Amino acid sequence: MKEYPIVPPVDAAPDDLFEGHLWLLEKIDGAHLRFQLRESGLVQFGDRTRVYDDDVPEPYQHAVRHVRETLDREALRNAVDDVEDVVFFGAATHYQTIAYEWDRIPSFLGFDVWSADAEAFRPPDAVDAIFDGIGLESVNVLERERRARDFDPDSYTVPQSAWYDGPAEGVVIRNKRGQRAKLLHPDAEDADEPSPVDASAEELAARYATRDRLEKLAAKLEDQGRPVAFETLYDRVLEDILREAHRRLYHGGNGAEMDEFRSEVGALTREFLRDRAGEP
Repeated sequence: MKEYPIVPPVDAAPDDLFEGHLWLLEKIDGAHLRFQLRESGLVQFGDRTRVYDDDVPEPYQHAVRHVRETLDREALRNAVDDVEDVVFFGAATHYQTIAYEWDRIPSFLGFDVWSADAEAFRPPDAVDAIFDGIGLESVNVLERERRARDFDPDSYTVPQSAWYDGPAEGVVIRNKRGQRAKLLHPDAEDADEPSPVDASAEELAARYATRDRLEKLAAKLEDQGRPVAFETLYDRVLEDILREAHRRLYHGGNGAEMDEFRSEVGALTREFLRDRAGEP
Protein backbone atom coordinates (compact mmCIF):
# COMPACT_ATOMS: atom_id res chain seq x y z
CA MET A 1 0.00 0.00 0.00
CA LYS A 2 1.33 3.42 -0.96
CA GLU A 3 3.02 5.29 1.90
CA TYR A 4 2.44 8.99 2.40
CA PRO A 5 5.41 11.34 2.00
CA ILE A 6 6.64 13.32 4.97
CA VAL A 7 5.16 16.82 4.95
CA PRO A 8 7.99 19.30 5.64
CA PRO A 9 7.64 22.43 7.75
CA VAL A 10 7.04 25.53 5.70
CA ASP A 11 10.61 26.79 6.15
CA ALA A 12 11.90 23.57 4.51
CA ALA A 13 9.36 23.52 1.68
CA PRO A 14 10.50 23.41 -1.96
CA ASP A 15 10.71 26.92 -3.43
CA ASP A 16 8.31 26.16 -6.26
CA LEU A 17 5.55 25.23 -3.80
CA PHE A 18 4.89 28.97 -3.64
CA GLU A 19 4.14 29.38 -7.33
CA GLY A 20 0.72 29.51 -8.92
CA HIS A 21 -2.21 28.92 -6.58
CA LEU A 22 -2.39 27.32 -3.14
CA TRP A 23 -4.94 25.37 -1.15
CA LEU A 24 -4.89 25.79 2.62
CA LEU A 25 -6.27 22.88 4.65
CA GLU A 26 -6.82 22.52 8.37
CA LYS A 27 -4.16 20.26 9.86
CA ILE A 28 -5.87 17.78 12.16
CA ASP A 29 -4.26 16.72 15.43
CA GLY A 30 -4.87 13.02 14.80
CA ALA A 31 -3.07 9.83 13.86
CA HIS A 32 -2.16 8.95 10.28
CA LEU A 33 -4.49 6.34 8.75
CA ARG A 34 -4.56 5.00 5.21
CA PHE A 35 -6.83 2.43 3.63
CA GLN A 36 -7.44 0.56 0.40
CA LEU A 37 -10.46 -1.40 -0.80
CA ARG A 38 -9.43 -4.89 -1.92
CA GLU A 39 -11.06 -6.81 -4.76
CA SER A 40 -12.50 -9.15 -2.13
CA GLY A 41 -14.51 -6.26 -0.69
CA LEU A 42 -12.42 -6.12 2.48
CA VAL A 43 -10.81 -2.84 3.48
CA GLN A 44 -7.14 -2.95 4.43
CA PHE A 45 -5.75 -0.33 6.79
CA GLY A 46 -2.34 0.98 7.73
CA ASP A 47 -0.70 3.76 9.67
CA ARG A 48 2.21 5.77 8.33
CA THR A 49 4.59 2.78 8.02
CA ARG A 50 2.68 -0.42 8.90
CA VAL A 51 -0.12 -2.29 7.16
CA TYR A 52 -2.54 -4.15 9.43
CA ASP A 53 -4.39 -7.40 9.00
CA ASP A 54 -6.62 -7.99 12.03
CA ASP A 55 -4.20 -6.41 14.50
CA VAL A 56 -5.42 -2.81 14.35
CA PRO A 57 -4.26 -0.98 17.52
CA GLU A 58 -7.08 -0.12 19.92
CA PRO A 59 -6.88 3.68 19.53
CA TYR A 60 -7.52 3.31 15.78
CA GLN A 61 -10.48 0.95 16.05
CA HIS A 62 -13.12 3.70 16.19
CA ALA A 63 -11.82 5.08 12.88
CA VAL A 64 -11.55 1.64 11.27
CA ARG A 65 -15.14 0.85 12.21
CA HIS A 66 -16.28 4.24 10.89
CA VAL A 67 -14.65 3.68 7.50
CA ARG A 68 -15.90 0.10 7.21
CA GLU A 69 -19.48 1.12 8.03
CA THR A 70 -19.54 4.36 6.03
CA LEU A 71 -17.49 3.64 2.89
CA ASP A 72 -19.69 3.36 -0.21
CA ARG A 73 -17.98 0.42 -1.87
CA GLU A 74 -20.30 0.39 -4.85
CA ALA A 75 -19.66 4.06 -5.60
CA LEU A 76 -15.91 3.44 -5.45
CA ARG A 77 -16.13 0.40 -7.74
CA ASN A 78 -18.18 2.42 -10.23
CA ALA A 79 -15.66 5.28 -10.19
CA VAL A 80 -12.45 3.36 -10.99
CA ASP A 81 -11.40 0.41 -13.13
CA ASP A 82 -9.41 -1.23 -10.32
CA VAL A 83 -10.19 -0.39 -6.69
CA GLU A 84 -6.74 -1.57 -5.62
CA ASP A 85 -5.17 1.25 -7.65
CA VAL A 86 -6.44 3.80 -5.14
CA VAL A 87 -5.16 4.51 -1.63
CA PHE A 88 -6.93 6.95 0.68
CA PHE A 89 -5.12 8.95 3.36
CA GLY A 90 -6.50 10.77 6.36
CA ALA A 91 -6.47 11.34 10.09
CA ALA A 92 -7.94 9.03 12.70
CA THR A 93 -9.30 11.58 15.12
CA HIS A 94 -8.37 10.21 18.49
CA TYR A 95 -6.85 12.36 21.20
CA GLN A 96 -3.28 13.54 20.76
CA THR A 97 -3.02 17.02 22.29
CA ILE A 98 -6.28 18.75 21.27
CA ALA A 99 -9.61 17.83 22.86
CA TYR A 100 -11.93 18.12 19.88
CA GLU A 101 -15.72 17.99 20.21
CA TRP A 102 -15.77 14.21 19.93
CA ASP A 103 -19.50 13.92 19.28
CA ARG A 104 -19.13 16.23 16.29
CA ILE A 105 -15.82 15.48 14.63
CA PRO A 106 -15.91 12.34 12.43
CA SER A 107 -13.70 9.42 13.43
CA PHE A 108 -11.87 9.77 10.10
CA LEU A 109 -11.15 12.85 8.00
CA GLY A 110 -9.56 12.35 4.60
CA PHE A 111 -6.85 14.59 3.21
CA ASP A 112 -5.35 12.90 0.14
CA VAL A 113 -5.88 10.24 -2.52
CA TRP A 114 -3.23 8.31 -4.45
CA SER A 115 -3.90 6.94 -7.93
CA ALA A 116 -1.51 4.16 -8.97
CA ASP A 117 -2.87 4.40 -12.52
CA ALA A 118 -1.86 8.06 -12.76
CA GLU A 119 1.18 7.51 -10.50
CA ALA A 120 0.24 10.69 -8.68
CA PHE A 121 -1.77 12.15 -5.84
CA ARG A 122 -5.04 13.65 -6.96
CA PRO A 123 -5.13 17.47 -7.02
CA PRO A 124 -6.61 19.15 -3.94
CA ASP A 125 -9.69 20.39 -5.79
CA ALA A 126 -10.59 16.74 -6.56
CA VAL A 127 -9.87 15.23 -3.14
CA ASP A 128 -12.88 16.74 -1.37
CA ALA A 129 -15.25 15.50 -4.11
CA ILE A 130 -13.69 12.03 -4.08
CA PHE A 131 -14.19 11.53 -0.35
CA ASP A 132 -17.71 12.94 -0.56
CA GLY A 133 -18.48 10.53 -3.39
CA ILE A 134 -17.59 7.50 -1.27
CA GLY A 135 -19.47 8.69 1.81
CA LEU A 136 -16.58 10.04 3.90
CA GLU A 137 -15.71 13.54 5.06
CA SER A 138 -12.49 15.32 4.25
CA VAL A 139 -10.51 17.88 6.21
CA ASN A 140 -11.74 21.44 6.34
CA VAL A 141 -10.61 23.59 3.39
CA LEU A 142 -9.63 27.00 4.74
CA GLU A 143 -8.84 28.67 1.42
CA ARG A 144 -9.06 27.59 -2.22
CA GLU A 145 -6.91 28.85 -5.07
CA ARG A 146 -5.09 31.51 -3.06
CA ARG A 147 -2.45 33.20 -5.17
CA ALA A 148 0.92 32.07 -3.89
CA ARG A 149 2.45 35.52 -4.20
CA ASP A 150 -0.18 36.80 -1.75
CA PHE A 151 0.65 34.19 0.90
CA ASP A 152 3.30 35.08 3.48
CA PRO A 153 3.92 32.25 5.99
CA ASP A 154 5.67 34.65 8.38
CA SER A 155 2.61 36.87 8.80
CA TYR A 156 -0.11 34.24 8.37
CA THR A 157 -2.31 33.58 11.42
CA VAL A 158 -3.52 30.00 11.83
CA PRO A 159 -7.34 30.22 11.99
CA GLN A 160 -9.84 28.61 14.33
CA SER A 161 -10.52 24.89 14.00
CA ALA A 162 -13.78 23.65 12.53
CA TRP A 163 -13.99 21.00 15.27
CA TYR A 164 -13.61 22.73 18.64
CA ASP A 165 -13.52 26.20 20.13
CA GLY A 166 -9.86 26.92 19.60
CA PRO A 167 -7.15 27.30 16.98
CA ALA A 168 -6.38 24.63 14.43
CA GLU A 169 -3.25 22.60 15.08
CA GLY A 170 -1.92 24.16 11.93
CA VAL A 171 -2.38 24.51 8.19
CA VAL A 172 -1.30 22.22 5.35
CA ILE A 173 -0.33 24.19 2.26
CA ARG A 174 -0.79 22.39 -1.08
CA ASN A 175 -0.53 23.10 -4.76
CA LYS A 176 -1.87 21.13 -7.71
CA ARG A 177 1.55 19.64 -8.49
CA GLY A 178 1.48 17.49 -5.36
CA GLN A 179 3.81 19.64 -3.28
CA ARG A 180 2.90 20.40 0.30
CA ALA A 181 4.17 21.89 3.56
CA LYS A 182 2.81 22.47 7.05
CA LEU A 183 2.61 25.57 9.18
CA LEU A 184 1.88 24.81 12.84
CA HIS A 185 0.12 27.04 15.33
CA PRO A 186 2.67 28.21 17.96
CA ASP A 187 0.75 26.42 20.73
CA ALA A 188 1.00 23.09 18.89
CA GLU A 189 4.76 23.07 19.28
CA ASP A 190 4.50 23.49 23.07
CA ALA A 191 1.89 20.81 23.79
CA ASP A 192 2.53 18.79 26.94
CA GLU A 193 2.44 15.03 27.31
CA PRO A 194 -0.66 13.78 29.14
CA SER A 195 -0.25 13.15 32.83
CA PRO A 196 -0.67 9.55 34.03
CA VAL A 197 -3.89 8.68 35.81
CA ASP A 198 -3.64 7.91 39.50
CA ALA A 199 -6.75 5.81 40.08
CA SER A 200 -7.85 2.20 40.29
CA ALA A 201 -9.36 0.34 37.34
CA GLU A 202 -12.76 0.53 39.05
CA GLU A 203 -12.49 4.29 39.53
CA LEU A 204 -11.36 4.84 35.94
CA ALA A 205 -14.19 2.73 34.55
CA ALA A 206 -16.71 4.72 36.59
CA ARG A 207 -15.13 7.96 35.33
CA TYR A 208 -15.27 7.03 31.65
CA ALA A 209 -18.02 4.41 31.22
CA THR A 210 -20.72 6.78 32.41
CA ARG A 211 -24.46 6.25 32.05
CA ASP A 212 -24.57 9.18 29.63
CA ARG A 213 -21.95 7.55 27.40
CA LEU A 214 -23.65 4.16 27.54
CA GLU A 215 -27.06 5.67 26.76
CA LYS A 216 -25.65 7.75 23.92
CA LEU A 217 -24.03 4.73 22.26
CA ALA A 218 -27.05 2.49 22.85
CA ALA A 219 -29.29 5.11 21.21
CA LYS A 220 -26.88 5.35 18.28
CA LEU A 221 -27.08 1.58 17.75
CA GLU A 222 -30.88 1.76 17.80
CA ASP A 223 -30.84 4.61 15.28
CA GLN A 224 -28.76 2.36 13.00
CA GLY A 225 -31.26 -0.47 13.41
CA ARG A 226 -28.77 -2.60 15.33
CA PRO A 227 -29.56 -4.67 18.42
CA VAL A 228 -28.21 -3.30 21.69
CA ALA A 229 -26.49 -6.52 22.71
CA PHE A 230 -23.68 -6.72 25.26
CA GLU A 231 -20.76 -7.43 22.91
CA THR A 232 -21.85 -4.77 20.42
CA LEU A 233 -22.33 -2.08 23.03
CA TYR A 234 -19.22 -3.04 25.01
CA ASP A 235 -17.01 -2.80 21.91
CA ARG A 236 -18.34 0.65 21.09
CA VAL A 237 -18.01 1.90 24.64
CA LEU A 238 -14.35 0.84 24.75
CA GLU A 239 -13.68 2.41 21.35
CA ASP A 240 -15.34 5.64 22.42
CA ILE A 241 -13.36 5.82 25.66
CA LEU A 242 -10.03 5.01 24.04
CA ARG A 243 -10.64 7.58 21.33
CA GLU A 244 -10.67 10.28 24.00
CA ALA A 245 -8.36 8.92 26.69
CA HIS A 246 -6.00 6.28 25.29
CA ARG A 247 -2.87 8.34 25.92
CA ARG A 248 -3.69 8.73 29.61
CA LEU A 249 -4.97 5.18 30.08
CA TYR A 250 -1.96 3.62 28.33
CA HIS A 251 0.54 5.92 30.03
CA GLY A 252 3.24 3.61 31.37
CA GLY A 253 2.12 0.68 29.22
CA ASN A 254 0.70 -1.50 32.02
CA GLY A 255 -1.23 -4.20 30.17
CA ALA A 256 -2.52 -5.85 33.35
CA GLU A 257 -4.15 -2.60 34.49
CA MET A 258 -5.79 -2.19 31.08
CA ASP A 259 -7.19 -5.72 31.33
CA GLU A 260 -8.71 -4.81 34.70
CA PHE A 261 -10.10 -1.60 33.22
CA ARG A 262 -11.74 -3.50 30.35
CA SER A 263 -13.26 -5.94 32.82
CA GLU A 264 -14.72 -3.10 34.90
CA VAL A 265 -16.14 -1.44 31.78
CA GLY A 266 -17.72 -4.77 30.87
CA ALA A 267 -19.34 -5.00 34.31
CA LEU A 268 -20.77 -1.49 33.99
CA THR A 269 -22.07 -2.30 30.51
CA ARG A 270 -23.87 -5.41 31.79
CA GLU A 271 -25.34 -3.44 34.69
CA PHE A 272 -26.57 -0.75 32.29
CA LEU A 273 -28.24 -3.30 30.01
CA ARG A 274 -29.92 -5.02 32.96
CA ASP A 275 -31.27 -1.70 34.24
CA ARG A 276 -32.39 -0.73 30.74
CA ALA A 277 -34.30 -3.98 30.38
CA GLY A 278 -35.85 -3.58 33.82
CA GLU A 279 -34.14 -6.70 35.14
CA PRO A 280 -33.28 -7.05 38.85
